[in-house]
Amino acid sequence: MDNLNLHHLRYFWAVAHEGNLTRAAEKMNVSQSSLSVQIKQLEDRLGHSLFERSGRRLQLTEVGRLALDHADRIFATAEELVDSISTQESARKTLRIGALSTLSRNFQIRFLKPFLPRRDTEVILISGNTSDLLSELAGLNLDLVLLNQPAPSDGARPFISHKLSEQQISLIGTPTRLRRQASLEELLSEEPLILPPPGTGIRTGFDAIIGRIGIVPNIAAEVDDMAMIRLLARENAGLAIIPPIVVMDELMNGTLTEVTILPEVVENFYAITVDRRFPNPLAMSMLRHFQEAEARR
Repeated sequence: MDNLNLHHLRYFWAVAHEGNLTRAAEKMNVSQSSLSVQIKQLEDRLGHSLFERSGRRLQLTEVGRLALDHADRIFATAEELVDSISTQESARKTLRIGALSTLSRNFQIRFLKPFLPRRDTEVILISGNTSDLLSELAGLNLDLVLLNQPAPSDGARPFISHKLSEQQISLIGTPTRLRRQASLEELLSEEPLILPPPGTGIRTGFDAIIGRIGIVPNIAAEVDDMAMIRLLARENAGLAIIPPIVVMDELMNGTLTEVTILPEVVENFYAITVDRRFPNPLAMSMLRHFQEAEARR
């Protein structure tokens, strides 16, 4: 069996993504007729049609969609090879990190801090939601992603979840709100509470506590952004259920006070990578450095 002509595959890949022969020809700097011939030769080689016309657009056939999946992986791997080699050879390295937009900023700084002063390294940090960040990671546009939960595994994308840290969750508020002596049960049932929304790991643990104690909490706000929970706590809107690292500065200067650690409630932090033939060595170095530092804590 003859080897597949990658030039033909490249032309098919361009047309499939453009959905239009004219635009693809302009992008590839070839004539439409030449592009049509190349795709026809690929179809002859595969023994199946790859496109069918729908008005002015070209729609992929079932075989075309299968071919595009393979072409995406082939050319992503090729770009990864070039990027990996150029990264190795360039004087200044680039590390592309995605972080969940609601993740603790203080934790992110702690993770990034050892690499920020390096003159040979540029750190690019992008915030977003879990789905978008993992999609960018799978497309090799990011080197790792920081989340507060493991990456879902659907078999199609080989994500690897590296547990970085486990943070205790505390009940935190302003000193004025905590002047009176009260038990944990009284505080959780009487004081207004600022909570993460249902479905989060912290909220699940908190709900288990109040279910076990048998109280109805006084919920002032449900917020999915740790930075906003921090601000609401500082404004004395209520007692926050939050990892102390989020309000580390406020605890140090006395703006906020840690009442108590909530038993059995934790937030986990993960670095997510994807199985790559040529992983960014900076990402692997950062993971090792942080995990070793955590082991010494």
